[in-house]
Amino acid sequence: MTKSIGPVKVDSVDVAKQLVEQYDTFLFDCDGVLWLGSHLLPHIKETLDLLVAHQKTLYFVTNNSTKSRAAYAKKFASFGIIVSEDQIFTSGYASALYVRDTLKLQPGKDKVWVFGESGIVEELKLMGYESLGCNDPRLDHPFDIATSPFIAQGLDPDVKAVIAGLDTKVNYHRLAITLQYLQQPDIKFVATNIDSTYPNKGHILPGAGSMINCVAFAAGREPAACGKPNPNMLNAIVTAKQLNRSKCCMVGDRLNTDIRFGVEGKLGGTLLVLTGIETEQNALDASGDHPLPKYYAEKLGDLYELIN
Repeated sequence: MTKSIGPVKVDSVDVAKQLVEQYDTFLFDCDGVLWLGSHLLPHIKETLDLLVAHQKTLYFVTNNSTKSRAAYAKKFASFGIIVSEDQIFTSGYASALYVRDTLKLQPGKDKVWVFGESGIVEELKLMGYESLGCNDPRLDHPFDIATSPFIAQGLDPDVKAVIAGLDTKVNYHRLAITLQYLQQPDIKFVATNIDSTYPNKGHILPGAGSMINCVAFAAGREPAACGKPNPNMLNAIVTAKQLNRSKCCMVGDRLNTDIRFGVEGKLGGTLLVLTGIETEQNALDASGDHPLPKYYAEKLGDLYELIN
């Protein structure tokens, strides 16, 4: 019996060069891979420049729905990294695509209730959809069923879908009104992503999945998830960019989303970096219910440090 080879650690010049030479396209998660909050991780710009110098195509695929692609491009620019909106795929953008292409809601007529932040609203607006909820200041008031305008004035009959994502201003008012819409059986339920947590510098914080589960449990409904590891997101990228899956490598910091996204999406390779959620022990643990990466590294910047 041939012994299966486990994940290969990127800790030598030969392995780093082998990884870079194998693939034409690299898909990167952002939080935990390129940066932690507002802190850019070591040698990220140099590593991306190295890959571009080797004629590699780069895309950035994030489950963060709080920012639009335009806002993400500005964040890259703040680090001195030039990335076009066309290179960025967020779970908010994927959710808007799902509303348009799968649910086929009509722009200018059908509306969307957003339990989440402005990144979702901005992507919906670009596609011609009006959204409700989100940053409506009335949702910041303490909930009172007798005075809430969303209850007193009745639900908007033009709302045909709820998109739920990470909401750092989550409160009972937002949860309560979202539930009112989800109790309508004809209203579709869409989740940007189901990450339980996300990394910030020195901390692990509650993710979108933690909040979505609140309203999903209350409504007794399961949302259609649009972010990683959902195959719809990868299929949309592969189709839009005409990618050869076997020549693509997914780079991420989570086994159950990023690495699953790459493995189940039949990409040629996966690289797990240990700057976000996972540990080296997790990367090598074949007993879990998650796929293992083809490669793993302490940090993405190791590619630059080893090759340069």
